[in-house]
Amino acid sequence: MNSSRKSEFERIAMIHRDHLLRFAVKVSTDRFRAEDLAQETLLSAWSNFHQFQPGTNCRAWLFKILVNLRNKRSSSEGSRSEPPLSVNHQQIDLAVPENISHATEVRAAFESLSEEHRDILRLGLVEGFSVKELAGLLAIPPGTVMSRLSRARARLRTALGSRSMVEDLQ
Repeated sequence: MNSSRKSEFERIAMIHRDHLLRFAVKVSTDRFRAEDLAQETLLSAWSNFHQFQPGTNCRAWLFKILVNLRNKRSSSEGSRSEPPLSVNHQQIDLAVPENISHATEVRAAFESLSEEHRDILRLGLVEGFSVKELAGLLAIPPGTVMSRLSRARARLRTALGSRSMVEDLQ
């Protein structure tokens, strides 16, 4: 890879490494696996950077690589999902408004959701991907994204037993 392409990779891809690691921590069983996943994502992106289309959303492209690698790892290990994380307050960032005093309950309710629902909420609410970006990232139609988001919010609302708390998360 020539030096201009290397500079471009550093400029548009490497700036997302902290976001990749944060998401990897949330979907992995431990910090070491998360760091490996984030590193493997960047290595794969570096190896395939010639396929990246300049002017498109590099962050979405990187997250798609991460999600695909995580899914590939999970299926090769014989399970589709990893056990819930044992995390401290700083590790989960659900963008919970300060006026919610039951953050522990929100985290517990969130962790009770399926991996599919946790992922769609993390990517949509926390990482801020649009429905269109989520559709491309997860390789599913936009309508499926919207229905998963709706179901995930409904299940979170049910787990919390309080409609107003989940509406604050929207």
